[in-house]
Amino acid sequence: MPHMLKEVLATYLTPSEQHRIYSAFDIIGDIVIIKIPKCLMSKKEIIGEAILDNVKPAKSVFIQTSAIKGEFRVRNLEFLAGEDKTETEYKEHGCRFRVDVVKAYFSPRLSTERLRVAELVRDNEVITNMFGGVGTYSILMAKKNNTCTVYSIDSNPVATELCRINAKLNKVEDNVISILGDARGVIEKQIDGKSNRVLMPLPEKAKEFVSSAKKALNEGKGTIHYFAHVGASNRKLGLHEGVIDTENAFKNYQYYIRQTRIVREVGPRLYQIVSDVCL
Repeated sequence: MPHMLKEVLATYLTPSEQHRIYSAFDIIGDIVIIKIPKCLMSKKEIIGEAILDNVKPAKSVFIQTSAIKGEFRVRNLEFLAGEDKTETEYKEHGCRFRVDVVKAYFSPRLSTERLRVAELVRDNEVITNMFGGVGTYSILMAKKNNTCTVYSIDSNPVATELCRINAKLNKVEDNVISILGDARGVIEKQIDGKSNRVLMPLPEKAKEFVSSAKKALNEGKGTIHYFAHVGASNRKLGLHEGVIDTENAFKNYQYYIRQTRIVREVGPRLYQIVSDVCL
């Protein structure tokens, strides 16, 4: 698509302007989210219409105007073209998800990692997803193994309601329990010691919640999927820094790291990693 878009815009943009177009963008259901450099904002309507004409599922196009921010990890979007709507249905690995791209965090770029984790779940596991969002990890795990129970926690009321809706949509409402609240408090009051597996898909702050993740485990033993952001000049060094970050996060506990992997590059010299940690 990026090359196709450059071809469509060749009549309207100079070669140097074409070179400045961001190649990465998100397609979430029938909503496309793009970034446009300031130097091309005067051509934004042309770019929006070109996307509608050349991306088959696209019905709405938005410009991302801020980084992901705040407690709910949302981003500011500016409507550009098509239908002015922020809700859509996204499909992934046989699951359907109702998503609001403005009111709740969601990234299609974690699809491979979600499937990887879901395929690790064993029969009758109890799982705590400390930062459950609209239920993507939680519901996919339940669909892959319908003997498991997943406590899906989030502090965003829109996300927790969407998780409930999505659990019903995918017929796993008996397996996925959507809970509104801060992960620390919910674990302390409701699910202390109940889990075999814990997910921490909040790379910006997961390190602050490690003690709560351990508390969620049955007798403090089990698997924790720990996410973090690390700075490095290349992927190999990013992996090395990921191991160091994980060792630092779990230094007060008896553990071993089953594996650490790069999930994706999230910015210049910035990588998201995940470590499968066994306590």
